[in-house]
Amino acid sequence: MSHTILDQIVAQKHLEVADQKSLVPVAKLERSLYFQTQPVSFKKYLQRPDLNGIIAEFKRRSPSKGIINAYAPVERTSIGYMQAGASALSILTDGPFFGGKNEDLTTARKFNFCPILRKDFVLEEYQILEAKSIGADAILLIAAILTKEEVSNLAQFAHSLGLEVLLEVHNQEELERTVTPHVDAIGVNNRNLHDFTVSVEISKELAALIPNEFVKVSESGLTSAQTILELRDYGFEGFLMGETFMRTSRPEKALASLVDELKKRRTAASVQNQ
Repeated sequence: MSHTILDQIVAQKHLEVADQKSLVPVAKLERSLYFQTQPVSFKKYLQRPDLNGIIAEFKRRSPSKGIINAYAPVERTSIGYMQAGASALSILTDGPFFGGKNEDLTTARKFNFCPILRKDFVLEEYQILEAKSIGADAILLIAAILTKEEVSNLAQFAHSLGLEVLLEVHNQEELERTVTPHVDAIGVNNRNLHDFTVSVEISKELAALIPNEFVKVSESGLTSAQTILELRDYGFEGFLMGETFMRTSRPEKALASLVDELKKRRTAASVQNQ
């Protein structure tokens, strides 16, 4: 996403949130069944040794790639993702630019017990209340569109509701400018915001700069078991993958075959080490 698209998204999001506030007051959000539910720990699931740290994303389209998969059903895909061994789900809820909606997340919540990240452009507290009300366990905060103070305040507010926080950074400047003890995980987005190029080297370069108290997550451009194993060596425990799966007709089967490949490679490595 170039900054012009990011600017457009943010401008649109401010209008959207203003509309939502007038339609759905906070008191109504707080009456949601999910408001009383204890969220599942995103961080703990990413660190589970019996899983692979894969955050499987449901994404219909994106500003840079256009339509990725217009027809995959949320119910079948999310259940399939979890059965295939996803540590967590990431559900896009932005409509205008990503073709998502809040109902997608609530549908995924009904059928799955693993943690769900609400993937959206969070700018204010109302959206965090909304995330809780639709069944999310974690929210995304994007360093490129927030100040350090905003990151800190929004993260603390999310924690007050029992939600965990993934802070997304694209480079060293964003990391150093916005890192705060109030987030749970730091995601390195391997996509350059200026020219759309994707390079996993960005994750490798920033890995050592991320303090160890945060779970390290690599996002974008992850396509193979080999890449995941390489990033593990740099301390990454979470791997956010969407397009690799969503470009296929059965995204959940694409994840299952990746998990199989990871198992084979792990087994081979442990045999070699004996």
